[in-house]
Amino acid sequence: MPEYLMLFRYTSKGLQNIKDAPKRITDTKKLFEQNGAKVKTLYAVLGQYDTVCIAEAPDDETIAKISLQIGSLGNVQAETLRAFSEEQTIKLISQIS
Repeated sequence: MPEYLMLFRYTSKGLQNIKDAPKRITDTKKLFEQNGAKVKTLYAVLGQYDTVCIAEAPDDETIAKISLQIGSLGNVQAETLRAFSEEQTIKLISQIS
Protein backbone atom coordinates (compact mmCIF):
# COMPACT_ATOMS: atom_id res chain seq x y z
CA MET A 1 0.00 0.00 0.00
CA PRO A 2 1.29 3.52 -0.73
CA GLU A 3 2.75 5.40 2.23
CA TYR A 4 2.18 9.02 3.12
CA LEU A 5 3.67 11.54 5.52
CA MET A 6 1.05 13.76 7.08
CA LEU A 7 2.30 16.93 8.73
CA PHE A 8 -0.07 18.64 11.16
CA ARG A 9 -0.14 22.08 12.76
CA TYR A 10 -2.55 22.85 15.56
CA THR A 11 -5.07 25.59 14.87
CA SER A 12 -6.20 28.01 17.59
CA LYS A 13 -9.18 25.71 18.20
CA GLY A 14 -6.90 22.68 18.48
CA LEU A 15 -4.70 24.43 21.02
CA GLN A 16 -7.67 25.67 23.05
CA ASN A 17 -8.85 22.06 23.31
CA ILE A 18 -5.41 20.43 23.56
CA LYS A 19 -6.51 18.17 26.44
CA ASP A 20 -8.86 16.46 23.96
CA ALA A 21 -5.91 15.52 21.71
CA PRO A 22 -5.56 11.92 22.98
CA LYS A 23 -9.21 11.23 22.08
CA ARG A 24 -8.74 12.94 18.71
CA ILE A 25 -5.78 10.65 18.00
CA THR A 26 -7.90 7.58 18.76
CA ASP A 27 -10.73 8.94 16.60
CA THR A 28 -8.30 9.69 13.77
CA LYS A 29 -6.97 6.13 13.80
CA LYS A 30 -10.55 4.87 13.59
CA LEU A 31 -11.21 7.21 10.65
CA PHE A 32 -8.23 5.74 8.81
CA GLU A 33 -9.43 2.20 9.46
CA GLN A 34 -12.97 3.04 8.29
CA ASN A 35 -11.45 4.17 4.99
CA GLY A 36 -9.25 1.09 4.50
CA ALA A 37 -6.11 2.94 5.59
CA LYS A 38 -3.79 2.72 8.60
CA VAL A 39 -1.76 5.01 10.84
CA LYS A 40 1.62 3.27 11.07
CA THR A 41 3.28 5.77 13.42
CA LEU A 42 2.41 9.08 15.01
CA TYR A 43 4.95 11.49 16.49
CA ALA A 44 4.66 14.75 18.38
CA VAL A 45 7.49 16.91 17.05
CA LEU A 46 9.21 20.20 17.69
CA GLY A 47 9.58 22.82 15.00
CA GLN A 48 7.35 23.95 12.15
CA TYR A 49 4.84 21.12 12.69
CA ASP A 50 3.25 19.76 15.85
CA THR A 51 2.53 16.19 14.80
CA VAL A 52 3.82 13.89 12.05
CA CYS A 53 1.96 10.79 10.97
CA ILE A 54 3.22 7.99 8.76
CA ALA A 55 0.23 6.30 7.17
CA GLU A 56 -0.75 3.76 4.54
CA ALA A 57 -3.75 4.15 2.25
CA PRO A 58 -4.95 2.29 -0.82
CA ASP A 59 -4.53 5.36 -3.06
CA ASP A 60 -4.16 9.13 -3.25
CA GLU A 61 -7.91 9.69 -3.34
CA THR A 62 -8.40 7.88 -0.04
CA ILE A 63 -5.68 9.82 1.77
CA ALA A 64 -7.01 13.10 0.31
CA LYS A 65 -10.48 12.27 1.63
CA ILE A 66 -9.08 11.45 5.07
CA SER A 67 -7.02 14.65 5.12
CA LEU A 68 -10.09 16.72 4.25
CA GLN A 69 -12.16 14.97 6.92
CA ILE A 70 -9.52 15.65 9.57
CA GLY A 71 -9.09 19.26 8.47
CA SER A 72 -12.84 19.89 8.47
CA LEU A 73 -12.91 19.35 12.24
CA GLY A 74 -10.89 22.55 12.67
CA ASN A 75 -8.27 21.31 15.14
CA VAL A 76 -5.34 20.95 12.74
CA GLN A 77 -4.14 21.99 9.32
CA ALA A 78 -2.66 19.12 7.36
CA GLU A 79 -0.04 18.80 4.66
CA THR A 80 0.18 15.38 3.03
CA LEU A 81 3.17 14.03 1.12
CA ARG A 82 3.35 10.81 -0.91
CA ALA A 83 6.36 8.88 0.34
CA PHE A 84 8.45 6.40 -1.63
CA SER A 85 10.59 3.80 0.15
CA GLU A 86 14.29 3.47 -0.56
CA GLU A 87 13.55 0.38 -2.67
CA GLN A 88 10.83 2.19 -4.65
CA THR A 89 13.11 5.17 -5.21
CA ILE A 90 15.96 3.01 -6.51
CA LYS A 91 13.55 1.21 -8.84
CA LEU A 92 12.21 4.53 -10.18
CA ILE A 93 15.69 5.91 -10.74
CA SER A 94 16.84 2.73 -12.46
CA GLN A 95 14.06 3.19 -15.03
CA ILE A 96 15.38 6.58 -16.18
CA SER A 97 16.82 6.43 -19.69
